[in-house]
Formats: sequence, C-alpha cells, structure tokens
Amino acid sequence: MDIDRQREPVILASKLVKKYGDFEAVKGVNFDVRRGECFGLLGPNGAGKTSIVRMIYGFSPVTAGTLRIFGEDIMSRSRAIKARIGVVPQDDDLDPALSVGDNMIVYAGYFQIGKDAAKKRTEEILAFMDLMDKINEPVENLSGGLRRRLILGRGLINQPELLLLDEPTTGLDPYARHLVWQRLRKLKEGGTTMLLTTHYMEEASQLCDRLIIVHQGEIVEEGQPGSLIERHLGKEALELGIGDGRSHDSLFDDGWNIIRSRQRRGDDLVLFTDHGSELMERVSTQASRQQITLRYRRLRPSNLEDVFLQLTGEPLIEDINVSQGEDVGRGSQEDV
Repeated sequence: MDIDRQREPVILASKLVKKYGDFEAVKGVNFDVRRGECFGLLGPNGAGKTSIVRMIYGFSPVTAGTLRIFGEDIMSRSRAIKARIGVVPQDDDLDPALSVGDNMIVYAGYFQIGKDAAKKRTEEILAFMDLMDKINEPVENLSGGLRRRLILGRGLINQPELLLLDEPTTGLDPYARHLVWQRLRKLKEGGTTMLLTTHYMEEASQLCDRLIIVHQGEIVEEGQPGSLIERHLGKEALELGIGDGRSHDSLFDDGWNIIRSRQRRGDDLVLFTDHGSELMERVSTQASRQQITLRYRRLRPSNLEDVFLQLTGEPLIEDINVSQGEDVGRGSQEDV
C-alpha cells in the first residue's frame, strides 16, 4: 500500500473543465503532479491558472471531468483533502492588528491545532523562515518581503503534503524573491509537493521540475523547463534592432542553417540558435557587406517566455502593472 501511495500522483486532472455561465475558463485539461516535485502553471492573466488552483483546493466546484487529490475526488472529499494542503495566496490577507506569532496561531485554529502544538509549530516555522526575531512584532510594521515570508510560513502551519503557491513572490524585489526561493527549495528537499503559478520565468526555471503552459483555458505545452526551450527554440537568442521596415531576409542567407526559429517583435527580430557567437558573427558580417545598420545586437540565453511567444504569439505578462489575480476584464468572474 505504501509503495502504491508513493507512485500515485498527488494531483490527477482528467478532462477538467471549469465554466462561469457560458464562459469556459478551463477547457478539458489533463495533467498530473507527482509526489515531491514542484509543478508549474504558466500563462498570462486570464489563462485559467487560478481557476485550476481554486478547484484543486475545493474553493470552486469542478464543472466537468475528474480531479483527484491524494487519490480522492475533490468534489466528495474536499474537507479531508484541505486538511492536507497548505495555501500561499497571491493577496496579502494577514491581520495587520495582530503580531507575527498571533497571526500564525490564529491560522492554526482553522486546522483545529491545539494551543500548545500551535505555539511549538509557530516557533519552528518562524525559525525556518528567519522570522523568529519578529514573533512579537505587529504585522503592520513588517516590510513587504517579510510579510510574504510570513504568508509562506503560515501556509506550512498544518504540515501540508501539498503546497499551493499562487504568485508567491509578486511585488518583491530581487533579493527578497531569492530568499523565498531558498525556503521553497528547502521544503522541496524535505519532500513537500508544490504547485506553483507564476509570471516570473526565472522563478519557474529555478523551482519547477515540470510545468504546463496554459493559454485560453487549454494546455499548449508541457515538460521540463530546459527541455521546452531546447525543443522549440535552441539554447540562445540573438536580438536584433532593425526597425526601418525593410525586409532583411538576405541578411540571414549565410547563416540560415544555424537559425532554428525566428520571432518578429514589433520592428525588431529575435533569432534562436544553438550557435550564438557564430550567428552573431555571420549577421554582423552580412550587415556590414549590405550596409545595413542594426540599432542593437544582444545575445542572451533563450527562456520560457520566448517559448510562450513561439507557441501563442502573446507575452506571459500582458500588463506589468497587473499583479492581483486573473480577473482582469472578466467582470464578476473572479477566479478565471
């Protein structure tokens, strides 16, 4: 039985559908999350990521299909399943009037954890999150980075087998983001299974063992981050500032065989290759011969956002000012 339990997916979605009236937010998706891995959900605002997460936690009913968590049907066993799940929401819903420690202990009450056990667990978690020196500090006095770490720690109060992370580092500066990543890696090393939704491509690359890319309610690709980049693009991207509206196909005649893919982005062009230095040299030589002025040239590693653009033609982050959920433009459809 224990061997079977270890082999069984923590999450198994089959033909999963979520509708809000006539609007179909999730369109029959299939995926599984294996025990001990960090599994990523990537997609732009409105792609359906939050709808999937809300169904997994039992906040939102499944419209059609099957969703099994720990081998049990979320629709009939939601209460038992929730007791084994930790949630790190995108929004800051801490009680600013309470201290750091009291926020943890009050939250422990939702899981019917006794006072002594809650106090012990709180101290263990705050030590793990490097927040023990803030245990008596009012939450309203904490910086944004410390509050996010507290929200993450709070999600661990019930010692969850599965941790749902909804944009866990939104709004953090790079230093604070890396601190959160460190803690998440330690949790994964300890055997915690994680489901991560994120707009940050570096975050997905750093943390995810596997991921799916969701677009308009459908899965357009799945796999390991590095494998997806290699499969669709190649290791490197050469960005070229062309910008005069002319066709420059002749610029690449000499190097077409090492160009795996091209993306036009406005007036600029991105070429993908496994031979970046060679391609840059060829392009520079051709531009000089043809007296073509390139506004800029930049060679960089290919990334997951490049993959998404290749597959959908849309950026993962549609509006850098939007950071609060996926309900933009959806009216009352809060958890699209």
